[in-house]
Formats: sequence, C-alpha cells, structure tokens
Amino acid sequence: MTHSTSATAELRAAARHLNRRRFLTVSGAAAALALGTNLPTAAHAAPALDPARIGEDPFALGVASGDPRPDSVVLWTRLATRPYEADSGLPARPVAVRWEIAHDERFRRVVRRGQVLAHPEFHHAVHVEAGGLAPGRDYHYRFRVGRWTSPAGRTRTAPAPGSTPGGLRFGLVSCQSYHDGYYTALGHLAREEGLDAVFHLGDYLYEYPVSAVGGDRNYTDRTLPDLFNRETVTLEDYRLRYSLYKSDADLAAAHAAHPWIVTWDDHETENNYANGIPENGVPPEEFLIRRAAAYRAYYENMPLRRPQRPQGPDLRLYRRLHYGRLAQFDVLDTRQYRDNQAGGDGWKLPTPESEAPSRTMLGASQERWLIDGWRRSQAVWNVVPQQVTFSRRRNRVEGPWPLSMDAWDGYPAARERVLAGAESAGIDNLVVLTGDVHVHYGFDIKRDFDDPGSRTAGVEVVTTSVSSGRDGAAKPGNWQTLMTANPHMKYYNGQRGYVLLGLDAEKLRADYRTVPAVTTPGAPITTAASFVSQAGEPGLLPA
Repeated sequence: MTHSTSATAELRAAARHLNRRRFLTVSGAAAALALGTNLPTAAHAAPALDPARIGEDPFALGVASGDPRPDSVVLWTRLATRPYEADSGLPARPVAVRWEIAHDERFRRVVRRGQVLAHPEFHHAVHVEAGGLAPGRDYHYRFRVGRWTSPAGRTRTAPAPGSTPGGLRFGLVSCQSYHDGYYTALGHLAREEGLDAVFHLGDYLYEYPVSAVGGDRNYTDRTLPDLFNRETVTLEDYRLRYSLYKSDADLAAAHAAHPWIVTWDDHETENNYANGIPENGVPPEEFLIRRAAAYRAYYENMPLRRPQRPQGPDLRLYRRLHYGRLAQFDVLDTRQYRDNQAGGDGWKLPTPESEAPSRTMLGASQERWLIDGWRRSQAVWNVVPQQVTFSRRRNRVEGPWPLSMDAWDGYPAARERVLAGAESAGIDNLVVLTGDVHVHYGFDIKRDFDDPGSRTAGVEVVTTSVSSGRDGAAKPGNWQTLMTANPHMKYYNGQRGYVLLGLDAEKLRADYRTVPAVTTPGAPITTAASFVSQAGEPGLLPA
C-alpha cells in the first residue's frame, strides 16, 4: 500500500515548520529529536503532581509485562485518564507510581514493591525492571497512583540458567490493523493457559487513517475522534494511535495475561520503509524525523528494558533471551538496518541488484551478533523471532518466478550467510518465527531451495494476522498454486488467528489457531492444523 497524496503533503507541510537546516544530516536529526532522553534535566524542571489531584482512573490503557529473565521482568503501564486527548488528560508534570509484584492474585504475598516517576517526557509511561525474582514461576503485579489501582497482570520469569525445562509454550501474533477488524483472536489468546510468553512479530500499529466508525469495525454505538482519521507522522500522531489500539479490551487482556516479547516491522513507522529510506520520495532528513517519533512512541508503549530506549532515530531492538538450555531466542530487527528493496519493491523477477553478494537484511553488526550467538549457544532449540518470510516463495507453478523483494527472497545473499552461519555453528534445531504476510504458513527451510531433496536446515513457522486483511479464507485463491510451486511449504491457511508453539527436548509443536471472522465480534477459535518437528530431524510433519 502507498501513502495518499494528502498524507504526503501533510508530512511535507509539517516538516516546513521546522528549521530545515538543522536536519541536513542524520546527526542533526538525532540531536534535535532526542526528545528528553536525558531525563534528569528535563524531568526536574517541573515538580511532581500530587496524585490526589487525579480525579479519573489513570489506568485506562491497562498493564503489560515483557522480556522475562530468570530473575527479573519488565512491568509496564502508561498513565492516561483521557487516552484520546494529546496530553492523555494529565498535566506535563511527573507522577509518582507505586508498583508491587506478588506470588498470588490477591497480593497477600508481595515479594517486591517500589515507586517510580512517570515522566511527561515519556508520555507518562512506566518501565519497571522488577528484579530479585525466582526463575520459572508465575507472578502477579499491579500499579497504584493515589487512590487508583490498576488492573492486575500475570507474568512469568524465564527458567534458571543451565536448567532444562520439561516444556515451554508460547503464543505467536502479528499484524493487528485496528481498522480491519476486531481483536477477537487476542481475546482468545488471553484465555490460553500456561503460556511462558507471547511473541509479537511486528505491525503492532498501523499508520493509516482510522475513520469515525473504526473502519471495518463499523461502530454503531460510538464514534472515534477525527484526529485518528489521518496518517501518523508526528510524535503526537503515533502516541494517539497507540492510545487507540491499547484501549481495545482484547488487546489489554492479552497483555495482562502473559508477558510479551516484541519486535517491530514496518507499519509501526511507515509501510515498507528500509533503514533511512521512506516508502515515497520524502527527503531523508524529513523521514528520520518521522522515524524518531515512531521509535520513541514504540518504546513508550512496549514493555522494553533500558537498553531499548531510543536515541533520536535509532533504537537497538535486536536482543537475546535464554530459556535455560532448552531454547535460545534471538529477536531480530529486519527493518532498521536493511538495504533498500530491489527493483522498486513488490514481487519482481530477481535481478543483479537483488542478488548482489553485498546485500544485507540485518546490517553487518546484527548479522555478526546473530552468528556469534549461535556459536556460543548450548540450547536444544535456536529460535529466531523476526518479521518477514525467510523461506523462498514462488507464486507461479512455472518460471520465470517473481519473488517478494520485501522478504528474504529479495536478499538471497543475506539469507545464505545466515544459513551458512547456522551450519558452521553446528545448529541442529533452527526455528524461524515470522509474521507480516497475514496468513499461516509452515515451511521446511531447505539448504538449497532449488533442490527439494537438499538438506532441511530448520523450520519456519509463520503466524497469520490478528486482524489485518479482514476475514480471510481457509484456502485463498492461490492456495493450490503456492502449495504446488513450493514443495517445502507444508501448510497454508488465510484466516486470522495466532500460533501456539510448544518446545520440549524431543520436539517442536505448532498449533495453528484461527477465527472465521474479525469484521464482526465474538467469533470462536479453532485449531485448524497442528505440525511437529523432531529435535535433530528438522522438518514439519502433521501432528
């Protein structure tokens, strides 16, 4: 999808209000858009607000937790009494927020508590890195401001280092376009029991306008403010859009029920951007202003640790989490450091540009970090949560075959380096987790995609969208073509939903969960298919 002419004009008009000469370099944009990152100076400019003066519930956006470690977890909330207003209904002053984490739901056995300031420079977001916890166990947490108490959330720490858990279970979600339908799948995900964490694989937010009736939600009982009916460009735009999304009850329930491990794709900033290159012909200095705003709002609204705080238009999102010796998770960022899509993006025949040996999807530093981490890994399963389809996809039975320039097919040299790195590191059980494409896929990752009989190097589990693409179909019109043209494709379903991923010492199990509709609320959830892959013998087989 592309920008509307009016949205592009709005972006250019907004940029003209800035002193253009300050943004002629990346460093200039970064410095100008630090946006209060050095909090001590900015935060102490105003006295703290007396919490007793807050007369409305400040926890309208719920709570969340994320990035579990064996001894700690991030606890998140963002204060907002009126989420659909630019200031969220609060004055530009710090607010003291108390937090506590307990063994039990009634908070009779509190194990840690503390107080933190919610700064207006971060839109009154709170990121508490609650430490001193026991490994591999459930906790319950909540926040308090004055007389107000937040909803309680459940979280879970990672297993102890060196341990081998009997099993792990995760949810996989992506692509939750608000205007395409209800978050019914997330409501069901909130009720799944025993999940260690949820991986969100990108497109948490969409930049496109949301109409007064919520797009395809077609509200009849209320209307949304007109301020949502424009593309997100400024920091205020992105902050308001997160307020809209997080006001959804199903999304809030899923956050409260499980810790989340997040990464972004493109729509959290702009469709199909690459590194510092925008989708359309906006000058790079203008786009970096927009990227800085998008990255800051993302951090403010996600349960991320201090190393993920943005610095201007940069935010290091790739990171590693360990779940004992059973699983190592290398969370990637395939958007911030990539070369521009070849051939003008879209589905194109491969060209010397797309097949150039120097092309990168991850950037040199992230690629080196990934492979070095594999060399040190002692895990049974090496899992890579990331954004865009890793395995090759042909959309014709006979050649020549166009490929998606936005996915790893547009970066074959980078994919080969990653597979060669896994091979040299001796990785036996490689698992790639993917979002982006609004369908369920299951792939065997072939060492040579041109040879169906070549070694299977791992498996790729692609989760469909929560809502993006509207209702979908179990067998889209190109189902037979894709299944025939890609013998390594073991599963394809075009409905909405999520994946439940199970890992133990012997096998991986993927349960593809679907709902029949998202344009009307309340649809039931079913397991459309289940596949397993045996440890040491990669390849998806029907369960």
